[in-house]
Amino acid sequence: MVFHKDILKINCESETNRICAFIKEQMRLMHRDGIVIGLSGGVDSALSAALSVRAIGKNKVLGLILPDKESSPVSEQYATKYAKEVVIKTDKVDITPVLEAFGIYEKRDAVAKEVFPGDNGNFKLKIALPPDLITKDSINFFTLTIFDEKGNSKSARLNNEQAKGIIAATCTKHRTRMMVQYYYAEKNNYLVCGTTNKSEAIQGLFVKYGDGGVDIEPLAHLYKNQVYQLAEYLGVIKEIIQRPPCPDTYSAPVTDEEWYFRIPFKQLDFLLYAWENKVDIAEVCEVMDLTEEQIKRVFRDFVSKFNATKHLRQLPPTLEELEACGFKPAA
Repeated sequence: MVFHKDILKINCESETNRICAFIKEQMRLMHRDGIVIGLSGGVDSALSAALSVRAIGKNKVLGLILPDKESSPVSEQYATKYAKEVVIKTDKVDITPVLEAFGIYEKRDAVAKEVFPGDNGNFKLKIALPPDLITKDSINFFTLTIFDEKGNSKSARLNNEQAKGIIAATCTKHRTRMMVQYYYAEKNNYLVCGTTNKSEAIQGLFVKYGDGGVDIEPLAHLYKNQVYQLAEYLGVIKEIIQRPPCPDTYSAPVTDEEWYFRIPFKQLDFLLYAWENKVDIAEVCEVMDLTEEQIKRVFRDFVSKFNATKHLRQLPPTLEELEACGFKPAA
């Protein structure tokens, strides 16, 4: 295999036709009448919508806009604008009341108040992993940053329990949005279309039974770089294409690179491809203009995240499956 900077380039016309054929076939097999997509204002959901329209027609695609009180106004603005561009029906459901009823904001903010006990609670927050994985080594620990009403910030490293508390609350947002999508899907005999790309799927940047709990995943074989290629080909609006990828689930802004990947997207996919396809490290060093130490450090991070999130990519195990592999329960 020859590794080069054009290794991720795709034929957009043939790839579009391939994905559309997949969508149509899944519609037939599942006996569904249309498609529901959660429109986030990001490039992945916009591309899934564009492909669905191309595959089955605009009248059979429903876009759901699912903000909560902490969502960026830009998310709804871009999602609405793009839905009008592709001429699909939309519905907006504010999930704030469900999250408040479950006490999600209070549960999450209680962790922040534990970390910063002197704070009065009037803050916005985000969590992130250490930056600049390529240039320096570090352990994957989360840092909490809070911002007061004047924009002043302070940060502190989270212990494992604190990090899990904040992440659990955040994942509930994803699962609540998916609950709404399945309500509309079952009401209309539609299927729920996923928006997870390969770069996210391999490293586990999705929520099980949240944005990962869908009927089809038309983008899961595409690296983010390839998502952008198809998005441009299919005419996704420039505002969405130029928007930095972000989870939009914390009260303060944070990008996917800050929150999880730790590597700029312009390098991430090429390194991920090299790791997945076992490209010789010396070849990767030459093409990417990186040292062997840097490549190995990045690959260790890929292995760690892939292994830690392996359960997210699997169906729940059954006893019969384990016994078929030789498992014998204790007496």
